[in-house]
This record gives sequence, C-alpha cells and structure tokens, in this order.
Amino acid sequence: MTLRRPRRAGPGRTGRTRGLVATALGAGILLTGVAAATPAAAATPTVACTSAKAGLAAKLKKDITAALATRKGTVAVGLYDRSTNTTCTLRASTAFDSASVVKVTVLSALLWDAQKHNRALTSREKTLATAMITKSDNASTSTLWKQLGLTKIRAFLTAAKMTQTKPGANNYWGLTQITVTDEQKLLKLLTARNTVLTDTSRAYVNQLMAQVVSSQRWGTPYGRPAGVSWHVKNGWLSRATNGWRVHSVGTFKGGGHDYTITVLTHGNSTMSYGITTIQGVAKVIHRDLAAS
Repeated sequence: MTLRRPRRAGPGRTGRTRGLVATALGAGILLTGVAAATPAAAATPTVACTSAKAGLAAKLKKDITAALATRKGTVAVGLYDRSTNTTCTLRASTAFDSASVVKVTVLSALLWDAQKHNRALTSREKTLATAMITKSDNASTSTLWKQLGLTKIRAFLTAAKMTQTKPGANNYWGLTQITVTDEQKLLKLLTARNTVLTDTSRAYVNQLMAQVVSSQRWGTPYGRPAGVSWHVKNGWLSRATNGWRVHSVGTFKGGGHDYTITVLTHGNSTMSYGITTIQGVAKVIHRDLAAS
C-alpha cells in the first residue's frame, strides 16, 4: 500500500467514476485495483439487540442477521432508538478507515472549537462546511482539517468520549480509524441536548446532513417510511487491501421513533456491492421499527 500527497478535487467534477477517484485522492489514497478486489467471505454475524419494547429486539436480531447472511466482506452495525430504548450492535469496536463519514466529526469539532471561543462560524467556514457535508467535497475538508489541526480534533474527540477514534495523520483524514461505537456516540450528540454541542451547533450539522445532494442519499435512509425525517453522511474509498470501504451514518425521526443507524463495511468487491449490503440492513431496521 503506497500513500501519496492528496490532489485537490474540486466540487465541479461530475460523473460517478471521477467523483469516486476524487474522493479517494482527497483522502490521500493511491487507488489500485478499484473494482477488481475480491471480498473475503465472512462468517454469519452475531447481532446483539436489547429493547424495552416486547419482541422488538428478537425481531431486529433475526432480520439484521438474515439481511447479512449471504453478504461478503466485513460489516459493523449500530442502531439506537430513543423512543423504545432499543440498541443493536454488530462488531461495535471493529476499526474501519473512515473515508468521508469523518466529515461529520470535522464539522462537529469546528463548531465545538468555535463555541469555546464564543464565536459564530465565519462566512468562509460556512462555505467550506456546506461543500464538505452536502457535496462531500474533499478540498474543503482538507482545508478545515488543517485549520483545526490534530490537537483540536483530538480535544473534541475527548470531549465527545469518542475514545476509539484515531485521527489520520499527515492530513490523511480519510484514514481516520472509526468504530460503530464512536459514530453512534456522535450521532447521539447531534440528536439530543448535551453539554458538548449547543443546540445551535447541532441544528447546523443536521441542517447540512439533510441537504446532501441527491446522488449521495443512499445507504441508511433506504427503506425509511414516508414521514420519517432523515439526515445522512456517506463515505466510500477503495484501497489495495480490503477492497472498497463503504459506510453510511444517519439519523431518523418520525412514526413514533427517534433513531440513529451506523453501518460500516469493507472487503466489498465494488462500491455498489457495499451500498447494497448497507441498504439491506437499513431496510429491515426501518421496517421493524415502523411495525413496532
């Protein structure tokens, strides 16, 4: 595996292939065998679920397990529903290269640091943040990552108790190590009042995650019932080992539920294969919660 200095990928580039290559390059990755990697077979996963709602935990465990039974690669899942105090986890502490889902952490760290100095984001910062979240623009992310620096990023992670997240070094933010446990912690901070992020900061992150461009609204929102609001951030990246990393984090509210979903994957033969895996999980989660 060879790393090289990232090239700036402007938001004006179009086309799926160019967009994917730009994303990988923005994270400082040398693409090799983009679509040629063969996913490694994984054993049938063991999903753990608990719930205050009778029968819901068993239903979710059965259906998530079935959704993953024929899928290859490594998959980690997190679900938390405040309304029914429901939690499901699979490989919650397994580390994955973050790809672009780390951008939610970058924005949260930026807002947290601004709070400490009792200031609002500048117009420049807002422009960069909007491009970073809604278009997954890499050049904007690199700019904000450099502005914050590892000291401030690590300080935010400490405040958020995201102890399993390891920031990528040398501006390789796409190689930050993330886990389901920590991504779920972050999503919980974004969806309920807390002492880390103010209501104004949380509203801003959620606003941008609800404005993601249509071509990037795949993943955890898949199969959500009508009337359920969504906020999403996805990430995708190919490397010489473990094929495609494809991730999706999302928050949802409506139909009597208030829940967060994280699905992290690697060992996918293609980006589309990873998306299909994630959406298979998301579909049964939305369905089971809606029926409860």
